[in-house]
Amino acid sequence: MPINIRLTAIPAPAGVPLAAHLAAVSAGADDDADIVVAVQDAETAGLDPYLGSPAADVLAACDATGKAGEVTPVAMRAGDKARRLLFVGLGDESIADMRKAGAALGGRAAPERGMLAAAVLGQPAAAVRAFAEGLLLGSYRFSLASQAASHGPSEVRLLVTEGDEQAAEAVSAARTVAGAVGLARDLANMPSGRKTPAWLAGEAARTAAASGLTVRVREPAELAAEGFGGILAVGAGSVQPPCLIELGYHPPGARTHAVLVGKGITFDSGGLSLKPNEGMQAMKTDMAGGAAVIAAMSALAGLGAAVRVTGLVATAENMPSGSAMRPGDVITHFGGRTTEVLNTDAEGRLVLADALAYADTVLEPDVMVDVATLTGAARVALGGALGALYASDDGLASALLTAAAEAGEPLWRMPLVDDYSDALDSPVADLANVPHSSRPRAGSIEAALFLREFTGGRPWAHLDIAGAARSSSDGGDVKGATGFGTRLLLRWLGELGAR
Repeated sequence: MPINIRLTAIPAPAGVPLAAHLAAVSAGADDDADIVVAVQDAETAGLDPYLGSPAADVLAACDATGKAGEVTPVAMRAGDKARRLLFVGLGDESIADMRKAGAALGGRAAPERGMLAAAVLGQPAAAVRAFAEGLLLGSYRFSLASQAASHGPSEVRLLVTEGDEQAAEAVSAARTVAGAVGLARDLANMPSGRKTPAWLAGEAARTAAASGLTVRVREPAELAAEGFGGILAVGAGSVQPPCLIELGYHPPGARTHAVLVGKGITFDSGGLSLKPNEGMQAMKTDMAGGAAVIAAMSALAGLGAAVRVTGLVATAENMPSGSAMRPGDVITHFGGRTTEVLNTDAEGRLVLADALAYADTVLEPDVMVDVATLTGAARVALGGALGALYASDDGLASALLTAAAEAGEPLWRMPLVDDYSDALDSPVADLANVPHSSRPRAGSIEAALFLREFTGGRPWAHLDIAGAARSSSDGGDVKGATGFGTRLLLRWLGELGAR
């Protein structure tokens, strides 16, 4: 797992100056290790004797502002050892700023040193968890280079107030969640030359074995026998056969059943409606929704979620060939509904439709949420910082928005405009996958309306994460696949089980 930090929580006795804790940690550290202090008010940390001047004066001379994620190195002497002390700004100490501060320490701003000790004393458990999650995820790097460069610290000892069980539990939860997000990023970042539908199914099976989940993989013969025409049609142009992955989490006593559905297109060329080259370059991450579902499922037991969850990942490779689906084809989905295919590059909704219809008619859940890099229109509307949320139920929408804000993966609720439904009309099938007309389109809304047709009227939400699933810069804590959706799904499912 390319989350590079070993994170441990060390009880720090109350009433002992922070500097004394740092000095003790320093004494056992490697000679080239840095020591970190993440406190808002340096004057309260008792660091003056170690700096040779008042801490406030030292920070002022370094033009430190204390903004979230700012890292200010200064010289420090602990015993007979000279150290670099890194002050990490916490901003306004909000959850978002604590997460940003941790990410800076774990990744972009941290030096490549053997060990760091991060002190977060007197913070509530939620802030400790956010800092620890940011720290762990900030250390994430994906590389297939023969000699991958190391980055960031290899170990962090997080000092928490002695006896603060909530803080210790927060650190443990942060490790579990960060591990899940790292898995989602690994799956999405893997090049499609390796990442076939069968490979993804194998990774899901390994995850299930390690996480206490049930697993079933339907391959083409079963898909055909049971009527999964959307998945089969999208995968028809590739030599790599499609499949449907089903993961199950069954905690004893669970009274609510939630189904997560993820788009698992391991590479999207657009099919016969071929994308331009620049449009294909990020398409190894077109299964990021499926990755988020697999990753969220992997962490449910570790977090003690008290809700039954089924995870479905409809996975295929969308390629052009003599056997590929064509514009004008009519396909029959699970359950019998038909779709006229007008654009083979609107393939994600075709595989999701099968999985949603199966969930509705066979699994009969209390609630369904699908996650997909579905439309460029969502990315145009919301950019890369937000996911688009569509929901048929206001209570579900509110719960997801709250979970998203707490998890640091924000969503923006979008409208399901019924007046736009006529864009899906087809003269030869129940639906068209895109409009016949060339009028200006609300592409993301129309895609959500298409999916709603397969939900059977159950409480359902659709997360279009086309912008948020991938990052082209290090402006956040990662470059490449972000794992977006994993944290918010885990927050939501935790709350759902608690209710």
